[in-house]
Amino acid sequence: MILAGRRPDVLNDAAATLGTSASASSVIVDLTDEASISAAAAEVGSVDHVVSLAADHANGPVADLDVADIRKAFDAKVIGPIVLAKHVASSITEGGSLLFFSGVAGWKPAPGLSVMATTNGAVAFLVEALAVELAPIRVNAVSPGIVDSGAWDSMGAGKDSFFAETARANPAGRVGRPDDVVAAVLFVLTNTFVTGTTVHVDGGGRFA
Repeated sequence: MILAGRRPDVLNDAAATLGTSASASSVIVDLTDEASISAAAAEVGSVDHVVSLAADHANGPVADLDVADIRKAFDAKVIGPIVLAKHVASSITEGGSLLFFSGVAGWKPAPGLSVMATTNGAVAFLVEALAVELAPIRVNAVSPGIVDSGAWDSMGAGKDSFFAETARANPAGRVGRPDDVVAAVLFVLTNTFVTGTTVHVDGGGRFA
């Protein structure tokens, strides 16, 4: 397993969390910098699967959005994955794949989330296009909903009520757990008859 990201400290922490049994190594790569992507691809060489979770949010009312922040959001979710595919596709082994992360906001837009909705929606169209162009390499996306991954802990006391309301509205009757997303990722990576597909892991939240 090879971990990639912009921050060495985060990579080191992730590798330590995985432990020695995972045999994880790391490489520095920044999806906003093509030279970084190219160098990482050359360093890593042949790979079975590439999973990109990169995101850089630009949330807020449209009237208050900064253009630079909008571009960063598209760099992380749309442009970066395209450039990543450009440099790593030739190194993906037979039966391998590319997997990108979308998100429920693409199917359930809300005020203040216009950029997030647009970039997440773009990922779904991107994997369809790349699946056709890069075939037989498979290209897919996973689109999580509200998941108790730690990302919402900054809400403090408001987190519990937010999760409770989300659970009431979701057809599945609960918020997501990290294991739900992991199971979807493993399914997409291992099922060689799935490509150009966005797998929704949102408890039906996009319909609520």
